[in-house]
Amino acid sequence: MISGFATPDGTKKFAVNSGVNQSNFKGFQSLTLSNVGIGTYLGDPDARTDELVTNAVKQSVLSGVNVLDTAINYRSQKAERSVGKAISELIQENKISRDQIFVSTKNGYVTNDADVQLGFWEYVKEEYTQKGIVQEGDITSGYHCMTTTYLSDQLDRSLKNLDLECIDLMYLHNAVEGQIKDVSKEQFLKNLQSVFELYEQKRNEGKIKFYGMATWECFRVPSDNPQYLSLEDTVNIAKKVGGDNHGFRFIQLPFNLYYDQALLGKTQTIENNPVSVLEAATRLGIGVFTSVPLMQGRLLQPGVMPEFSDLKPSMRALQFIRSSPGVLAPLVGQKSAEHVSENLEVMKIPPYSEDEFLNLVKRLTS
Repeated sequence: MISGFATPDGTKKFAVNSGVNQSNFKGFQSLTLSNVGIGTYLGDPDARTDELVTNAVKQSVLSGVNVLDTAINYRSQKAERSVGKAISELIQENKISRDQIFVSTKNGYVTNDADVQLGFWEYVKEEYTQKGIVQEGDITSGYHCMTTTYLSDQLDRSLKNLDLECIDLMYLHNAVEGQIKDVSKEQFLKNLQSVFELYEQKRNEGKIKFYGMATWECFRVPSDNPQYLSLEDTVNIAKKVGGDNHGFRFIQLPFNLYYDQALLGKTQTIENNPVSVLEAATRLGIGVFTSVPLMQGRLLQPGVMPEFSDLKPSMRALQFIRSSPGVLAPLVGQKSAEHVSENLEVMKIPPYSEDEFLNLVKRLTS
């Protein structure tokens, strides 16, 4: 397994050596992170897609991207393995060192293993229930499980899949969304505290550096929505568990020119003042990565995206998101070499300044 983790010196060296515009890196938690990351969600669980994803990750890293995002359930564990293979090959080829890249993955959904010839529930029975990892009632109707026994098992599987001794960021994956139909909010928050206690323990063991929540609805919806979660309350749980040096430092949520709630919706409160989740995150010291920047390609259809610059649609979408105050990086899913090249042209130009961005938002919302 590959030792190490992203470090201040390593990520800074990556940025300097990347050959891309240095304003396309942001400092957070003393790390220097590219303001575009690669996501690995879509694709069939087959060898051809494995190769595409591995090559896309390598091409992205060599194009100046040092933020890599995956999840154990993506392509039934094969996405993690493809990312791990890319990292291993890049290191073997002396293109990077482990300390230069920031690797995140997600646990929480129940998944099978596409490399094991068992049906979904057969796999769950053989790998989880028969071994006592999952008890009756642990798995929700949303195919989600957030018991500490299960998440501890999943972390070890993710480490093995990625061939890493340490993961930079472990997200609890769509926890509210996957649990709240079956669990009361009060019980959910108790369970969340237990998960944070587990992740603080795993930090002490050196298996993860940070933890966070990858979400879909909970930080974007109004407070009267059953799926609502207060980011301020969540940070307070982390402080209760891990003190001021707790490891809960990141969230992930959908954000693009269509899903604009993270920027425009005042769905969170800080000291009883309504603010957007991006502002809340900034004030609470939480880094935000964003998903579905291109709406899985739908924003690239003719006439869908606002014409606010002469950039290509994909670059326009990424430029808007990565220039948004509070966003560390959009995570763009890309597999073909052509798409990687097209999307990462944005790394050759700087993001908008704050004034340029605010003027753009005024134009788009007026």
